[in-house]
Amino acid sequence: MRRVLLLLSTLLLPLFVALPAQAAVQRVQFTSGSTYLIVEFLDDDLVHFELANGTSPGTGSPIFTTPQVAKKDYTGPTSFTQNGNTMTTASMKVDVAPTTLCVTVSDPTRQLYQACPRNLTQAWKGLTITKGSMQNAYGLGEQFFMGGSADGDWVGRDRTPGGSYGNAMAYDTDNGPVGNAQIPVLFAVGASNLNYGLFLDQVYKQEWNLTGDPWTVDTWGDQVRWYTMTGPDLPDLRKDYLELTGRPPVPPKKAFGLWMSEYGYDNWAEIDNRLSALRTDKFPVDGFVLDLNWFGGVTAGSDSTRMGTLAWDTANFPSPTTKISSLASNDGVGLMTIEESYIGKNNPEHADLASRGYLVRAGCSSCAPTYLTTNDWWGRGGMIDWTQDAAGDYWHTLKRQPLIDQGVLGHWLDLGEPEMYDSTDWTSGVLPGKHAHADYHNLYNLKWAESIARGYASGTKRPFMLARSGAGGMQRYGVAMWSADIGSKLTALAQQQNAQLHMSMSGIDYYGSDIGGFRREMLDSDLNELYTQWFADGSWFEVPVRPHTENLCNCAQTAPDKIGNVASNLANLRQRYELAPYYYSLAHRAYRYGEPVVPPLVYYYQNDPNVREMGHEKLVGRDLLVGVVAGKNERSRNMYLPAGTWYDYATGEKLTSTGQWFNDRPLWVNGVFRLPAFARTGAIIPKMFVDDKTMNVTGKRTDASTRDELIARVYADPAASAFTLYEDDGASTGYQSGSVRTTQLSQQLSGSTATVTVAASSGTYPGAGTSRQNVVELVADTQASAVTLNGTALTQYLTKAAFDAASSGWYNAGGNLVVAKSASLAVTSAKTFAFTLGQAPVSVTFRCDNGTTVSGQSVYAVGSMPQLGNWSVASAVKLSPTSYPTWTGTITNLPPSTALEWKCIKRQEANYPDTADQWQPGPNTTFTTPTTGPAGPTTGTF
Repeated sequence: MRRVLLLLSTLLLPLFVALPAQAAVQRVQFTSGSTYLIVEFLDDDLVHFELANGTSPGTGSPIFTTPQVAKKDYTGPTSFTQNGNTMTTASMKVDVAPTTLCVTVSDPTRQLYQACPRNLTQAWKGLTITKGSMQNAYGLGEQFFMGGSADGDWVGRDRTPGGSYGNAMAYDTDNGPVGNAQIPVLFAVGASNLNYGLFLDQVYKQEWNLTGDPWTVDTWGDQVRWYTMTGPDLPDLRKDYLELTGRPPVPPKKAFGLWMSEYGYDNWAEIDNRLSALRTDKFPVDGFVLDLNWFGGVTAGSDSTRMGTLAWDTANFPSPTTKISSLASNDGVGLMTIEESYIGKNNPEHADLASRGYLVRAGCSSCAPTYLTTNDWWGRGGMIDWTQDAAGDYWHTLKRQPLIDQGVLGHWLDLGEPEMYDSTDWTSGVLPGKHAHADYHNLYNLKWAESIARGYASGTKRPFMLARSGAGGMQRYGVAMWSADIGSKLTALAQQQNAQLHMSMSGIDYYGSDIGGFRREMLDSDLNELYTQWFADGSWFEVPVRPHTENLCNCAQTAPDKIGNVASNLANLRQRYELAPYYYSLAHRAYRYGEPVVPPLVYYYQNDPNVREMGHEKLVGRDLLVGVVAGKNERSRNMYLPAGTWYDYATGEKLTSTGQWFNDRPLWVNGVFRLPAFARTGAIIPKMFVDDKTMNVTGKRTDASTRDELIARVYADPAASAFTLYEDDGASTGYQSGSVRTTQLSQQLSGSTATVTVAASSGTYPGAGTSRQNVVELVADTQASAVTLNGTALTQYLTKAAFDAASSGWYNAGGNLVVAKSASLAVTSAKTFAFTLGQAPVSVTFRCDNGTTVSGQSVYAVGSMPQLGNWSVASAVKLSPTSYPTWTGTITNLPPSTALEWKCIKRQEANYPDTADQWQPGPNTTFTTPTTGPAGPTTGTF
């Protein structure tokens, strides 16, 4: 009889009646034996589950959330109906099996998955999740694999914990000591936009096994709690996840530039020398990252180590306030200082924190601080208990705020897994009544970052952090993550790209590496080649761009003017700086809308099966597609372009794809190594002016001049398109309260007329200029015959030099590029450029007589146009010895009816040198290109 009553109670709990409701969180409980399930509908497309064996907390209060969750004030679905075991909102349907408590989620007409309890009475428990029609899966934070491939999703793989508790450093021979950061969100994708997101809101270590069907996920803890997001596509799902866990604030603008780093700079003189060399070699740079040396005295095995003092070693870094101010005002350079959570036992800071109860304790709430001696490379002592907000607040006020007041811009949070710990320790904890190490380990770095963000909240400066470990929600505190002590190997460079794919889908927009690899002893290929490729990849995909290696011997190079192909490094870095307004606008969109800065192709092309596992190509925003390079002797690579029209970003070549591969795309363009990059038709890419006087990303220049023109690279398309440029002061939180200027840039090609409009700007910020020039770089099928601005004809110039000297006008730059500019005009006025197109580019044969060469030497043409290298020896065009010692070559895509100057040079063929062995004597050769068709030869002679 008792068994019958129990069965009846189980079946009758969810009443078989329709319960319509609106705009209120809905909670429904199901019970089977000693197991309960609570289903909490927070929105039309977001549902929260709690599953456990034991006593239910009931439905009178929200399901518990960990600190990974930011949003807790959902208002409920717009509509909700329960019919027995079936609950439906406007966007999803949830069915619960009453005896097994298996949950089936649909969207609402197609089944997404079924999750069933797994080992709920055991310590290691979780869910089985039917794979069903899902084909691929992304997210789950950071984990590197053996094999050295940029490609791969999670289906067919086992996402294992990083060590005993979860977050940890992991070593393998392909990648070195790299990070394993647990961010437990999974996005599953099937055919025809079948997809869902699942966030397991647990603090404990997890294993996600997606090798079979069903998938399984296991974790510790008393309850299993997870969220499910439904929606039409991956952009909608990721946006929902970032609404739940928090969108990233906009980093300081300087974060988008080059930050030099090594372990470590010994003193100010070493930093000055590095900076002086970079400036001499015309490299822009925005900051230096200071490792342990800035406070010095770190002593292995010693209680008297200075680890944790966070006070300048003034013997090597004297007068820090004055120096930081000088670096900022004179050199445009900021500093980021490293910090750890460890405090040497004999430091006064240790006694201070211990007396306040702010250190992790040795096993109980009244115990003495834990004494860490394992792996004591930094010394011996205690560890700050970041799970106590009071501890974090005190430490920020005591140690970090003085650095901020001195002008330090960033904080490098190292060893935050945590790397060293006492497995029997006691902390205040992040879970009610839970104080053991496992109860906080994976959220330790999250709480550390939170304490810094909380410290910044009372001021107006933006937080800027670099962290090695993290958890769900890490992004909302202003954290960029990096992949730890990665090895100097091409396999590691490739795997970095796969890790970034999944980190982007885990909500981490700012992710990078030790460019060039930290562990140089693992090098198994040519270092210069590896660095050149890594620096190119980093310049496209990473925030900040940060070369770093172990250099205590002062025998290793990290600066891009000292290692690798210097001309290539300079070209790739300047391109990054040129694109700073684009990246910065993407950062604003990440903050406002949860859009990724560097998404994988699957994010926008999820129904294209060719990109489902692709990590060797990436998007930057929606409009730029870039191919990764990580291999020996790479001179070209094949590129896949999703269906549509694309333009080669370096050359302007137009490619129309049906969803196909374009083979043998060159990697060395105009003498420098470039990743193959393509712009989507209709793309509008805002840029900044960059030349050899550019010092940093905020536009500081060596001659104190101002180049604040708005530059837009526009790819003409019959379908109207637009892009919003976001601008602010680059440093304060004023943008969050409206101190931001937006400018909409739009384009449309109609017949032979391409129209580009720079709309009147909206909003402003302190220090914003009120007028500026406007430059449009139009990429179309042909050259132009006329350009007007607001209906008035602009003057055409036949050379770039003449155009540059004019305040307004236009010129055909060759190929399919036309450049036009206005005089300085008020930002509050609209500017409409109309380009009349139709002129085809022309070709010219160039001849060099008397070109006698030696072995390894060839003859090149270099001149005043981009197609002739703009006088850059490294970008000169190689000719052929057609009738030696006469050399000839036909150069195409030249602008019609345009005057040019050029010379013959002799140059080494190898290594793309940037100096000539011999120049053609006498004056430059001058030539005017034809109006149509081929022409020449134009001749120079040695």
